[in-house]
Amino acid sequence: MKGGGRKPVSSKTAKLSESVIREMTRLADLHGAINLAQGFADFPAPASVKAAAIQAIRDDYNQYAVTWGSPRLREAIAEKAEWFNGIHADPARNVTVTCGSTEAMMASVMALSEEGDEVVIFEPAYENYIPSAVLAGARARPVSLGPDFALDEEALKKAFNEKTKLVIVNTPHNPSGKVFARRELKTIADLCEDSGAVAITDEIYEHILYDGREHISLATLGDMASRTVTISGISKTYTATGWRVGYTIAEENLTNAIRKVHDYMTVCAPAPLQEASAFALRLPRSFYADLAASYQRKRDMISKGLSEIGFEFFRPEGSYYILADFSPLSKLADVDFARTMTADCGVAVVPGSGFFADPRDGRKFVRFSYSKRDSTLTKALAKMRSYFHRR
Repeated sequence: MKGGGRKPVSSKTAKLSESVIREMTRLADLHGAINLAQGFADFPAPASVKAAAIQAIRDDYNQYAVTWGSPRLREAIAEKAEWFNGIHADPARNVTVTCGSTEAMMASVMALSEEGDEVVIFEPAYENYIPSAVLAGARARPVSLGPDFALDEEALKKAFNEKTKLVIVNTPHNPSGKVFARRELKTIADLCEDSGAVAITDEIYEHILYDGREHISLATLGDMASRTVTISGISKTYTATGWRVGYTIAEENLTNAIRKVHDYMTVCAPAPLQEASAFALRLPRSFYADLAASYQRKRDMISKGLSEIGFEFFRPEGSYYILADFSPLSKLADVDFARTMTADCGVAVVPGSGFFADPRDGRKFVRFSYSKRDSTLTKALAKMRSYFHRR
């Protein structure tokens, strides 16, 4: 028999499903719905940041950048990590620029885990964490967060074993809006140090914090600087999700491994946008306070509206998402509810099952993204009020 009966695709890809977030964006476009599904803004990036990108193109930063990042950008990342995160990083030895934080996560997991390893992931979880483990040949080990998304210390301790290689921590958290407290991060740090596991922290929403909360980087606790890969990027803070500029910060041995995967995966992030990102990272510190205040106002607006409509949810402490329980409004499963919302109500949301290893755990949830103009949120809430009032 021709081909020897071999399957034409990798068995790893058979374990993966299409991104439900991007699928909902396509449905939003199809139905002309307001897109509160995918986490990108409908308002512009700062004018000065856009001008820096245009100038970089005019200055002919249009060829390959250094594989692990423009020296100017790596220096800016190290400066920002020092003053904001409290992390000391050598731009030459500890910083790698990637094609967005998504590639940073994928490259880190693939570089640091292998067949037989386990990767601890807190659920609900952003949808690319489990695929990162699958493509590395490792096994994802989900740990459910407790009520109000508090860390379940006993469940986490049970998840750690001799196969535990990595633990992925996302704070501020997508999709819940939780911000991990210092005591919770200390528990994770202690378990990593005791077991020898490495932490990968997704801190892409680090500047979007509410009610005076402080962002704490796991790498600053105990001896975690030597066993943490800190990930962030330009997308969310500077309203530039399409630029695809992210980065990792890690000790030299971890960095060298990540750089090998990154090099063969993407070569380099877009060169002119790296130069503009260096400019963005050096904006006045007042920019970050204004950013957080703006998103807190949006959080308050959509929280009030969703609560009045009948959704139930944890009030976000950071990021720009709400994971809402819609069961008081409908008996549909999450996928059907989200599709109905998009087609009939005119507001696109993400089914909650996409954030769980077992889809049944998310069947009564949908995620809202509120990184939108106030006028967009007002219009979306009006559509939902009208739709659910008619039902």
